[in-house]
Amino acid sequence: MELKNLINLEKLINSELANKIVNSKIENEELLITTTKENLEGVIKFLKNNEKSKFRQLIDIAGVDYPEEEKRFNLIYLMLSHENNMRVKILISFEIENKIPSITKIFPSANWMEREVFDMYGVKFIGHPDLRRILTDYNFKGHPLRKDFPLTGFNEVRYSEKEKKVIYEEVKLEQNYRNFDFSSPWEGTKYMKEINDKKHDKKN
Repeated sequence: MELKNLINLEKLINSELANKIVNSKIENEELLITTTKENLEGVIKFLKNNEKSKFRQLIDIAGVDYPEEEKRFNLIYLMLSHENNMRVKILISFEIENKIPSITKIFPSANWMEREVFDMYGVKFIGHPDLRRILTDYNFKGHPLRKDFPLTGFNEVRYSEKEKKVIYEEVKLEQNYRNFDFSSPWEGTKYMKEINDKKHDKKN
């Protein structure tokens, strides 16, 4: 019955929003709608306000980073209809410099969700009332969920006994311990072989 409802919903969306939908498909009993950033607000308003859909709760806004692609970022909006017991996902793809329209006027709960996406990916939202970092510090550099963000970050925070306060400084790592040996485990790593050879020479 649920699959039938999803099929009917897909037909409704494609007939009512034909010029705003790039693609739609049902996969794993979920409906995924692909649209553009220009048509995002219109699609979300329709899904929320239409009496046959009634997607009146925004569950989450998830970001994805594909640095090798021209349209590097994806945003996926997850919406829920309590009355129809259905979920739908709206997908948009865009280039790194693009700004996305905020949906805080449609769903006030999007305020913190968009701030999180901005903080983690650096995606900017047009019309957001207070677009600031939300998970990292205000002086934090970079966006941690981008694929090109270093695992150690750019800065580290520590307490300076000399200055008697918390300070930021660039990450400085000793590289001499970063020796990786990808030899077969059956043959043993290179440095172990060298140690064994030295032991053997001493005995002889």
